[in-house]
Amino acid sequence: MNDDQPIYVTQPSLPPLEDFYPYLEQIWENKILTNGGPFHQQLERALCEYLGVDHLALFSNGTIALVTALQAMRVTGEVITTPYSFVATAHSLLWNGIKPVFVDIDPKTLNLDPARIEAAITPQTTAIMPVHCYGNPCDVDAIQRIADNYNLKVIYDAAHAFGVQRHDGSVLKHGDLSVLSFHATKVFNTFEGGAIVCPDAKTKTRIDHLKNFGFVDELTVVAPGINGKMSEINAAFGMLQLKSVDRAIARRAEIDRMYREMLAHVPGIRCLADAGQTVSNYSYFPILVEPGYALDRDGLYDKLKTQGIYARRYFYPLITDFPMYRGMPSAQPGNLPVAASMARQVLCLPIYPNLPDEGVRRVVDVIAGGG
Repeated sequence: MNDDQPIYVTQPSLPPLEDFYPYLEQIWENKILTNGGPFHQQLERALCEYLGVDHLALFSNGTIALVTALQAMRVTGEVITTPYSFVATAHSLLWNGIKPVFVDIDPKTLNLDPARIEAAITPQTTAIMPVHCYGNPCDVDAIQRIADNYNLKVIYDAAHAFGVQRHDGSVLKHGDLSVLSFHATKVFNTFEGGAIVCPDAKTKTRIDHLKNFGFVDELTVVAPGINGKMSEINAAFGMLQLKSVDRAIARRAEIDRMYREMLAHVPGIRCLADAGQTVSNYSYFPILVEPGYALDRDGLYDKLKTQGIYARRYFYPLITDFPMYRGMPSAQPGNLPVAASMARQVLCLPIYPNLPDEGVRRVVDVIAGGG
């Protein structure tokens, strides 16, 4: 590739435009643009089959899906969650009038640390909202044991976890609900979109009502729902994307392997542990810039940027650093030392299917050059 060509942390995987024309023609002929049209129904069935889940409700985006998931589970009061995530995780709680209670993360997985959850539970706690950070599964067994002991709901922000599996199948089956994002930069995308994975048909029906203003039929509204419906164009694009998602994940795996091999001997650069026995989707490639490296994290970020390589400090700042959260007792830095440390060190390197080998080598060469 041209050395002057910018490299971004992620880019959407787009099929040839002409491949999309037949889908657009069908939408035009059907004259159904939303409200559960043919492509919407096809995509729900196809995703259930691909992901190994029984029920799934499509949404216009992942944030509206999070907001609706909390509504569907009738969550109130306080919810324990992570400070190390995209702001939509906590914003969905505030939109529902729920108080986030932040708990520190595990230094190896960067997921919510189960050992710290119980100390944060109060009589007002009604749920736990963990995040499968970078697509690496949380300790779902430990979290479920705590939830069962205290009669709490568990709603997973699984925005990064499309297609991820453990030894017992899809990670999306754990908890009461799992919420996916199909934003343009995700492993699987519908330009913009999301979904809620539901445990049973009854729950899916309630969620389907909630995402359509609460309508059951044209005369009956059963809940104060929202407009969260996915359009037919987005659903059709998802059907097209699903055809190539396995190839996209396979290429991401190759890039992941190259980074690990080439960065293994760079002092002060640590790659997070790979997923081991987990079936990963290689959605991100985070590194930690530790004191042994010639530059601090921001120094490396700036150096990469001057070379046209746009990495991302993901997640920095912490959610708890933003003004709507920083005043909360659980958001105080002393309560979140691991999250604060990781946020200062983390840098996500470019990883996407169209990134060529020479692009990976270019990224590594800049990093290995140190200061």
